Amino acid sequence: MLISSNIADERLTTAHRAKLAYVYVRQSSVNQVRQHQESTALQYRLVDRAIGLGWPPERVQVIDEVLGKSGAGGADRRGFQKLIAEIGLGNAGLVVSLDASRLARNNRDWHQLLELCSVFGVLIADGERLYDPRAYHDRLLLGLSGIMSEAELHQLRMRLHQGERQKAARGELRLPLPAGLAYDRAGTIILNPDEEVQARLHLVFAKFRELQSARRVMRYLDRNGLSLPARPLLTISTRDRLACAR
Repeated sequence: MLISSNIADERLTTAHRAKLAYVYVRQSSVNQVRQHQESTALQYRLVDRAIGLGWPPERVQVIDEVLGKSGAGGADRRGFQKLIAEIGLGNAGLVVSLDASRLARNNRDWHQLLELCSVFGVLIADGERLYDPRAYHDRLLLGLSGIMSEAELHQLRMRLHQGERQKAARGELRLPLPAGLAYDRAGTIILNPDEEVQARLHLVFAKFRELQSARRVMRYLDRNGLSLPARPLLTISTRDRLACAR
């Protein structure tokens, strides 16, 4: 729940408001973005939280490049790295996120963020409270939030693993199939019903038997402009993001 308040907070200064406020929006997977749009929309509404704390709308920036990305690590999360960079450059006065788990799901990234915010005097806000990482009690609460977030991720993984083992024991576990194969309605693995896909795969194996080299097969396909079947990866379009924000 978001609690908007215009009550002055002594931790908020003119120096903070002279810089930018960053609203960090994240969901762990593409499926969550598609199926839990209210949660994503709630995060976008944190812009109003920053405005309520005194930032003009034009000085509130949304970082949502990490929609559909796990918070377990920052290496492949460009949005998180962008946030860290903006803090380090001294551009940020406030970071707003729904909770600690949206910013990071591991203590390494979480404490890196806290340390930078402490050094550069950046405040952190969620839907209910405002925190100053330089203050002992606020730093303690933020540290506990990070620990709980990481522990929650561990529990989620354990439940997921147990669920997969139970499905496998019943013979119901379905793993992603390589291109060219598909599940029928009964759950049996069959060739892809697309005749063009079948023909292309038959050609690949026939050429391999003829040329005796995967590299030569790839060169043959490239010379003749023939592509291999592939399963498209789900991505989040700009339209999806805008729909979530409504």
